[in-house]
Amino acid sequence: MHDEHVNPWQTLSTQSVYDNPWISVREDQVINPKGGRGIYGVVHMKNKAIGIIPIDAEGNTYLIGQYRYALNEYSWEIPMGGGLIEIDLLESAKRELKEETGFTAQRWTNIARLHTSNSVTDEEGFVFLAEDLIAGETEFEETEDLKIKKLPFAKAVQMVMNNEITDCISVAGILKAHKILRERHP
Repeated sequence: MHDEHVNPWQTLSTQSVYDNPWISVREDQVINPKGGRGIYGVVHMKNKAIGIIPIDAEGNTYLIGQYRYALNEYSWEIPMGGGLIEIDLLESAKRELKEETGFTAQRWTNIARLHTSNSVTDEEGFVFLAEDLIAGETEFEETEDLKIKKLPFAKAVQMVMNNEITDCISVAGILKAHKILRERHP
């Protein structure tokens, strides 16, 4: 009988190979679950990933478009960013929504916890549904060159289904929000 809570990996040693303010990378010497020796590289994220799905009174949402350096391509996504581990998730979500869209929201629901690529990173993401929106001014960060697209939420779902939205936090969040919203209003 296999106990799923027992770690079958054995770490022999660990070495930091890279570190910056956002991530660190380590290489572990390991014995894998079958008894073989090897290496395992782990990317440690120093923030939580926070995504927000804003829904206005007419059923529209707002996507953020930006060029993603690591992918070398343009990406449409839900508003998102990094939340400091020591800061409350909801406070980080409120800050990100305001920065990227200018909106504040009166109603917040945490709808998802996810791991973005759990074979290589410990990144943990959270998605919030933000409703009862109040418009305001954006507060883009210096590194951000963002476009905001207002569209019916159903169109965002279709963009996911057509592979026009590929960011995993956006995909998971939009599909989960779609189910939640349909259950509220069948």
